[in-house]
Amino acid sequence: MNGIIESLQQLAGSLPPLFQPLVSALAGAIPFVEGEGGAALGILVGIPPVVAIIAGIVGNFACVFVLAMVAAKTREAVVTRRAAGQTMVTEAPSPRNRKVLAAMDKYGVPGVSLLGPLLVPTMFTATALVAAGVRPGRVLFWQGLAIVLWTTAIGVLVSLGLSALAR
Repeated sequence: MNGIIESLQQLAGSLPPLFQPLVSALAGAIPFVEGEGGAALGILVGIPPVVAIIAGIVGNFACVFVLAMVAAKTREAVVTRRAAGQTMVTEAPSPRNRKVLAAMDKYGVPGVSLLGPLLVPTMFTATALVAAGVRPGRVLFWQGLAIVLWTTAIGVLVSLGLSALAR
């Protein structure tokens, strides 16, 4: 494990300091890695924790924003087509979408957004919520809050863990 961390630190060190946080931001835009993983990766490669956390948050939220907007436009097109009488055959929701919708019924948008990262990536949750008809602004607010909270918490824990190991 130390060899991997050292290799990543060398890679980050080979980049100009201005570009090092892009590693965290790009990782944050990957489903299942998210902002938490991007921040942790950045901290492990030697990026200052605050910078790595912010970069992970930005990368994660940027991806969620784009996907939520695409889902909103797609939903709008489907609803408009149905209203015009050009009905399409509707498929049953996927098991993942059923899980998100059941959680939304039980916990609401805030609960799904704040607890969702424990089960599914924020990208999937945001897309499913918008596709289900929740206003994109509301989804983005709660998803943004969840991304900030989870990424900050994981980033702080990783930073504290590395500090403890360094002693």
